[in-house]
Amino acid sequence: MEEAKSNQAMLRICGFIVDKRNLFFLIFGILAIFSAFSRNWVSVENDMAYYLPGTTETRQGLDLMEEEFVTYGSISVMVANVSYDQGESIKEGIEKIDGVFSVNFDDSSEYYNNGSAKLAITFDYDEKDDRCLEAQDRVKEYLDGYDYYLITTLGDVEAEMINDEMKVISVIVVVIVLSVLLLTTQAYAEIPVLLITFGGSAILQMGTNFVFGTISFVSDSVTIVLQLALSIDYAIILLNRYKEEHALYEPREAIIIALSKAIPEIAGSSLTTIGGLIAMTFMQYKMGPDMGIVLIKAILLSLVGVFLLMPGVIMLFANLMEKTQHKNFIPQIPFVGKFAYKTRYIIAPIFFVLIVAGYMISSRCNYVFGDSTVTTPIENDMQHAEKLMEENFGATNLVAMMVPTGNYEAEKQLINELESRDEVDHCQGLANIEALNGYTLTDKLTPRQFSELIDLDYEVAKLVYAAYAINDEDYAKAINGIESYSVPLIDMFMFVKQEVDEGYVTLDDELMDTLNDAYEQMNFGKKQLKGENYSRILVYLTLPEEDEETYAFLQEMHTIAEKYYPDGKVLLCGNSVSQYDLKNTFSRDNTVVNIMSILVVLVVLLFTFKSAGMPVLLIIVIQGSIWINFSCSTVLQQNMFFLSYLIVSSIQMGANIDYAIVIASRYTELRETMTRPEAIIDTMNMSFPTIVTSGSMLALAGITIGKLTSNVAIYNIGQTLGRGTIISIIITMFVLPQILLVGDAIIAKTAFVMNMPIKTKEATGLMRVDGIVRGHINGNVMGTMHAVVRGDISAYVEAGDITPLSEEDMAELDKMAVIEEKTNPVKAEEEKEACDDEK
Repeated sequence: MEEAKSNQAMLRICGFIVDKRNLFFLIFGILAIFSAFSRNWVSVENDMAYYLPGTTETRQGLDLMEEEFVTYGSISVMVANVSYDQGESIKEGIEKIDGVFSVNFDDSSEYYNNGSAKLAITFDYDEKDDRCLEAQDRVKEYLDGYDYYLITTLGDVEAEMINDEMKVISVIVVVIVLSVLLLTTQAYAEIPVLLITFGGSAILQMGTNFVFGTISFVSDSVTIVLQLALSIDYAIILLNRYKEEHALYEPREAIIIALSKAIPEIAGSSLTTIGGLIAMTFMQYKMGPDMGIVLIKAILLSLVGVFLLMPGVIMLFANLMEKTQHKNFIPQIPFVGKFAYKTRYIIAPIFFVLIVAGYMISSRCNYVFGDSTVTTPIENDMQHAEKLMEENFGATNLVAMMVPTGNYEAEKQLINELESRDEVDHCQGLANIEALNGYTLTDKLTPRQFSELIDLDYEVAKLVYAAYAINDEDYAKAINGIESYSVPLIDMFMFVKQEVDEGYVTLDDELMDTLNDAYEQMNFGKKQLKGENYSRILVYLTLPEEDEETYAFLQEMHTIAEKYYPDGKVLLCGNSVSQYDLKNTFSRDNTVVNIMSILVVLVVLLFTFKSAGMPVLLIIVIQGSIWINFSCSTVLQQNMFFLSYLIVSSIQMGANIDYAIVIASRYTELRETMTRPEAIIDTMNMSFPTIVTSGSMLALAGITIGKLTSNVAIYNIGQTLGRGTIISIIITMFVLPQILLVGDAIIAKTAFVMNMPIKTKEATGLMRVDGIVRGHINGNVMGTMHAVVRGDISAYVEAGDITPLSEEDMAELDKMAVIEEKTNPVKAEEEKEACDDEK
C-alpha cells in the first residue's frame, strides 16, 4: 500500500512540474538574469599556496609576512637587442616615471647579457595597491617600441589568461557536443532541448558561485566544461524515457510518466558521480574541497535543470521532435557481445594481470608540485617572457627567511654563514644592505662616526644620542658615556627623522635633504625587511625550485638559523618551500582520496545492485582503468602535477563508473529471461548509445582542455581525464562484459535481497492489484500484475499490495482511460464500464 501511495505521489508531483511549466520557465528566467550579475561577485584565487593547510610552514610564513611586512609591487623587464648604454638610458627614463621607486640595472651578467638588458623595477606602493597597475601601464607605455618582455605578479594576469583560453575551449566543446548529439540523437529538435536544459543549469552554476566568496582558478575555469561532460547523461536519460513512453502516450502523459521513472534512475546515477567528488572534500590541501564542492553544486543544479526545466522544454519541442526525426546513426554491435562470450575465460584473467601491472607502474609516476618541470602544449606571453629571461640571465629561486627581530649581530652572522654556502647565491637583509660610505643599515655608530657620516655638528650629534638613550631608557649612557655609546645606523636615522618632524632638532637645508633621501631609502627597506616581531632575510638559492637537494637544503637552513636563534621560531617561505609542503600533504591526500572515493561509490553500488559481488567487480574495473591511465604517464615519462592526479582519479571513479553501471544493470535485468550469450549481446546493443554519447563528450572535452591551455594544473586535468575516459570506455565495452559473464555465479551468490513475508489478502469490490500475486481472482492467477480488478480476491501477495480504490483514484483512472482508449479500445471500454458500475 505504501509503495502504491508513493507511486501516486510521484505522479502527482511530476504532473505539477509539467502543468506548471510556465511558472518554472519564469523562475529560471529570473534566476538567469540574476546570475548574469552575480557571476561577477565571486573572487578567484590564483595562488596555489593559499589553499595549503594552516599547519604548513608556507601558510604560516605567508600569514606572518602579511601581518609584519610590506611587499612592494615589482616587475622584471627584459629589453632585447640593446646596448649597455641604451640599457642605462632606459633605466634612467623609467626611474622618472611616476610611481617607480627604484630600478636595478648594472653591467654585471645578472643584468646585461647577450645584448639584452634586465631591469628589476620596484614601485612605491604595496603590491595589492591598484596604483601599481597604473605605474606598470606607464612603464609599458614608455617601453613601447622596444623589443621587451615583462614578468609580473600584479593584478589577475594569470586569471585573465586562463579566462581567455577557456572561452576558446568552451566554444570548441560546444561544437563537439553538437556534433556528438547530431550523431546520437534521433531527431534534430532533441538538440535544442538538451542545450537549453544544460544552458539553464550552467548559468545557475556560474551565478551561484558567489555564495563561496572565493573559489580557486581551477574551479572557476574548468567547472562549466566538466559540468557539461559529467551531467549530460541525466538529460539524455530523461529524453530516452520520454521517447519510450511517447510510443504509447500523448506528450503530456508521456513526460509525466517518463519523469516519474527517470527521477530515481537519474538520482541513483548522480550519486556515484557525487560520491567521487565527495572524496575530494576530504583532502588536506584545500583546493580539493574547493573544486569538489563547486562541482557537487554543479551536479545538483544540473539535476534541478533536468527535473524542473527540461519537462517543460520537451513539451515545447514535442511536435518539432516528431517532425525532425532522422536516421539512427549509431549501429548495432552484436559482435561485441559475441566476442565477450567467446573470450570470457581469456580476457578476464588477462585484465586482472593488467590491473596489477597498472598499479605497480602507476605507483612510479613522477608527481611534481610546481609548474617548472611540466611543459604545456601552448605558451602564454608570461611563460614566454620567463623562458627568455631564464635563457639569458638564469633562473632565480628566492626563499624568504623570517627570524625574530632585534638581534642585528645574530642576523649578520646568519647571513654570512648562508652566503658561504655553495647552495646560496646571495642574501639580502638589513644586516648586509649598504647605506652610506660603506656602512650597512645595522652597523652601530658612535656620535662622532654619525656626525662625520652626515656632516652633523659633533655636539649636536651627542645631544641626539643622549635623547635616544633616554628614549631607550638607557640613562647611564646618557649621563656618563655618551661618546662611546653606539646605535645601529637605521635606528638612529629613524630617530633623527622623528625628532626633526616633531621640531626638537633643526637642520640646515643641505643636511635636511641628505636626511630625507637616506630616510626614504632606509624606511623603504625597513618596511620590507623588519617587522614588529620578525625580520625578513631574502635568500637567493643556486638550486632549482623543485628538487630533492633543494628540499634537503631547506631543512639545513633551519638548522643553521637555529644556531643563532635557539629560542625563537624560524620560518621559510617561497616556491620551493610551498612545493615541499605540497609534497608532504600529497601522500596523505592521495590515500584519503582513493579510499574515500572507493568507499562512497561502493556504498551507492551496494544499494543499487543489492549484491556484494557486483560492486566489487565494477570498482575493480574502474580502479583498474585509473591505474592504467596513470601508468601511461609513467611509461611516457610525463611529469604529473599532483593536483591533477587527485582531481582526475576522483572524477574518473565517480563519472566513469556510470558506464559500468549501465552495462551491469542491463545485463542483470536481461539475465532473468535470457541465457548468458543472449543477455550479453542485447546488453551491449542497448548500452552502446548511452556510453558512446556521454563518454565521447567527456573524453573530447578533456582532450580539448589539455590541448588548449597554458596552465599546468588544467593541462594535466584535461590530458589525463580525456585519456582516462577513453580507457574506461574501452575497458567497459571490451573487458567488463567478460568479467560479468565469468562472475555471474559470484554475483548471484552474494545477493542480499530481503524478501518480504507472503501476505494473504482477501477483498471484494473494485481494487488495484500491483505485484507478484498467487491466488484466486475469479480464477487462479500466478504472475506479476498491474491491473484493476472488480470482484472477489483471495490471494498471496509476494511483492506489492492490493489497494482499495478511492474516489480520487477512480478519477485518475478516468484520465488514463482516455489514453488507453487510443492504444487498446476494447480493454479501455471494459475498465470504464467497471468504474461506472462501482460509482
